[in-house]
Amino acid sequence: MDLSIIIVNRNTKEFLRQCLESIERTVRGLSYEIIVVDNASSDGSVALLRERFPAVRLIENSENRGFGAANNQALRVMGGRYALLLNSDALLTEKAAGELYAFLEAHPEAAIACGQLLHADGSRQNSIAAFPSLLTLLANTPLLEMLFPGRFPSKRRTYAGPIEIDSGIGACLMVRKSAIDAVGMFDERYFFFFEETDWARQMRNAGWKIFHVPSASIYHFQGQSIGGDLPSRIEFYRARYRYFRKWESRPVYLLIRTVIVARLLVNWVFTSLGNLLTLRLNREMRDKGSVYGRLLLWHIRGCP
Repeated sequence: MDLSIIIVNRNTKEFLRQCLESIERTVRGLSYEIIVVDNASSDGSVALLRERFPAVRLIENSENRGFGAANNQALRVMGGRYALLLNSDALLTEKAAGELYAFLEAHPEAAIACGQLLHADGSRQNSIAAFPSLLTLLANTPLLEMLFPGRFPSKRRTYAGPIEIDSGIGACLMVRKSAIDAVGMFDERYFFFFEETDWARQMRNAGWKIFHVPSASIYHFQGQSIGGDLPSRIEFYRARYRYFRKWESRPVYLLIRTVIVARLLVNWVFTSLGNLLTLRLNREMRDKGSVYGRLLLWHIRGCP
C-alpha cells in the first residue's frame, strides 16, 4: 500500500466530513487506507464515519488522548509505505497527495515533506516552522524571516521548487515509514503542540531531511481542530517548556523561561494600561488582559 492517511478528530464533525470528501476527490493513482482516531468526540463524528464512510478504519478512544498519542495509535497499525498526517480541518487540493508522494519517492534522504497551507481565500499560511530557540524567542521569528530569508524560509517568499527546512506545520505532513521505524514515533509527553517540531528534530538528528514542497496545496481552516481558549493557551506554554527542557541545557532553558515570563508580564502591564485608558470598553483588549493575567497566575502557581 502506498499511503496510510491518518486523521485525529475531536468534535470537528463537519470539517472531518469535508476532509474525507477531499481525499475521495483528489487522491488518484495511489493505493491508500484512511485511519481516523477519534478522541472521545460528542458531536456525532463517530456516527458520521460509520454511516457515510464505512471503509474508514476507526480507532475510537474513550478519552482525549491528544495529538501525538492518537497519531501513534494509527502509526502502529498503518499498512502504507508513507503516512499522510492530515488535520480534520484541512482539505487536500487536486494532486497535493501525489506531489508529496512523488517527491518522497524521488528523494530517499527525505523523512518528511509538507505542502503549502492556504487560507480559505487562497492566501498562504505559515507552512514552515524553524526550530524554536533563544534567538527566535528574543528576535521574533517574523523579523528573522525578513532579515535572514535563507536561514528562515517563510510564506513571504515564493519558492520555485522544494526547499529543505527545519520542520513543517503538522496540518499536513507526509512521513516515510522507514524513517518512523528508525527514529520512533511521536513523543507522547506532548499533548497538543510541538509534537511535529520535536519529531522533525529527532529525524534531522538521525540524519534525515525535511522538505517543503510548495506545489502541493492544502486548504487549512486554521485553529478549528485546536481551539483558542485559555486551556489551549496553557497547553501551548506547557508544550513549549517541555520542548526547551528536552533540547536545551538547563541554564539556557531557565533563561528562556525567564524571557517568556517577562514578555507575558510586559504584555499584561501594557494591556492593563490600555484597559484603564479605554475604561474597559474595548472587548478585545479586555479579553487579552484577562488571558495574560491568567497565564501569569498559572506561572505563579508553578505551571500545574
